[in-house]
Amino acid sequence: MKCPFCAYEESKVIDSRSTDENNSIRRRRECLECKKRFTTYETIEITPVLVVKNGGSRQPFNAEKIRMGIVKACEKRSVPIQKIDELVNDIVKQVNNSMVREIPSHEIGEMVMEGLKEVDEVAYIRFAAVYRKFKDINTFMDFIEEFENKIND
Repeated sequence: MKCPFCAYEESKVIDSRSTDENNSIRRRRECLECKKRFTTYETIEITPVLVVKNGGSRQPFNAEKIRMGIVKACEKRSVPIQKIDELVNDIVKQVNNSMVREIPSHEIGEMVMEGLKEVDEVAYIRFAAVYRKFKDINTFMDFIEEFENKIND
């Protein structure tokens, strides 16, 4: 770390501690040349992820949109909010860990469906009905039959 006083490139860390929000680490340093002390902060660099919509437009990834879709699918179901939060956090981790700068919206939709399948079957069907935009009742019934076959296997 370059000293802000003499520009010497070597320093030693005297003290390290987390900030109040635990979002960064505060480091107290001492320049090895001029012996003056200074403070640096270390934070995680989060690469912004863009969601590529079906029409080709792009918008920033927003976990709150995922949460609202899941809450709507779980409406009037006995799904604890803790389960919804865990599912949203899992999806956010998957997106961030994928190390991609752009992710198609359909991939996020599939992640939500996979998670809802484990949380609540009715919520899964509700979400799928909106997400998959079934053309008619027969397509919807085929989807439900396919789902039932997977459960019974």
